[in-house]
Amino acid sequence: MSKLPNITTSIFTVMSKMAAEHNAINLSQGFPNFPVDEKLTEIVARLAKEDIHQYTPMAGYPPLMTKIANLVNRSYQRNIEPETELLVTTGATQGIFTTIQALVENQDEVIVLDPSYDCYEAPILLCNAKAIRVALNDDYTANWENIEAACTSKTKMIIINNPHNPTGKILNESDIEALENLLEKFPEIILLSDEVYEYITFEEKHISVHTRPQLRNRAVVISSFGKTFHITGWKIGYVVAPEQLMKEIKKVHQFLVFSVNSLAQAAISEYLDSVSIDEISIFFQQKRDYFRELLSKSRFELIPCEGTYFQVVSYKAISDENDVDFCKRLITEHGVAAIPISNFYENGKDLHLIRFCFAKDNATLEEAARRLCNV
Repeated sequence: MSKLPNITTSIFTVMSKMAAEHNAINLSQGFPNFPVDEKLTEIVARLAKEDIHQYTPMAGYPPLMTKIANLVNRSYQRNIEPETELLVTTGATQGIFTTIQALVENQDEVIVLDPSYDCYEAPILLCNAKAIRVALNDDYTANWENIEAACTSKTKMIIINNPHNPTGKILNESDIEALENLLEKFPEIILLSDEVYEYITFEEKHISVHTRPQLRNRAVVISSFGKTFHITGWKIGYVVAPEQLMKEIKKVHQFLVFSVNSLAQAAISEYLDSVSIDEISIFFQQKRDYFRELLSKSRFELIPCEGTYFQVVSYKAISDENDVDFCKRLITEHGVAAIPISNFYENGKDLHLIRFCFAKDNATLEEAARRLCNV
């Protein structure tokens, strides 16, 4: 008897496997293919010879926790107490899983906004709780009337993802105000804010829950060094939450992971002294703009991208196939892998949209675009 009978192999695994089998350019999974900053690799090489290979304290390497608190303060003018309001995790996914396991109970309901990243539902189901999937509008703006209508006395949590994967949308001021008004009407609901792409925004910065006192006092905020420093394989993230919520989250964390990779924590702690966070969004905006320029002569329609390193495109002018079949044919006939957006919906809603990852070196983007312009 399966505890997750309807959970299958993720679409990311499927498309990456197909890409490898057909020697296609993989723009499906969200990982960069360019080198990590040499400053960081040099720090790792030096620290690897030092006494940094045993368990760190359960909540995190103390110098890193201080640096994270300083980063949150510098970025959002929020003061957090490292000992009671911060937890270093084995990636953002573990932070999300641990938070849901700690705070969601049997028969609770959790509102998830579709299209949604695929790591939210499984931990909800493992709590014997129910994911209530509420679709965004077709332009990927939030329909707050529908979201409020989905809230009941059973609603324990609302999950938002800002900047949003897969769509690249960010919530604007009116969205945040609507969220504040909603949570004021339902004072028992906890907010889980997945902000892993917080430092990859473009014309407008995202409005973090960290900056909103009305929200942050009942919110868990998820961040990712893997996304910020394009070191996804390191699996290092962190969680910020008020003390009363963090106590429960730590109870699960200590038996799920106990402590996170010591060398990685120490290296990031030192690296934070020498890296400019502000340059990250500039770097990725150049990638976005270059990729969009390369695709401008294609038959794909480019959807606005406000943040993340994903570009959603419509292929309506090319084919009326469903998006899964189109993505498979894109691999087999044209040698480029993408992700179908329908997989991010509970009901498989298909708007003939697919997602490319542009966190690649220019040569990869150029060759991918050359192939896509021939579709």
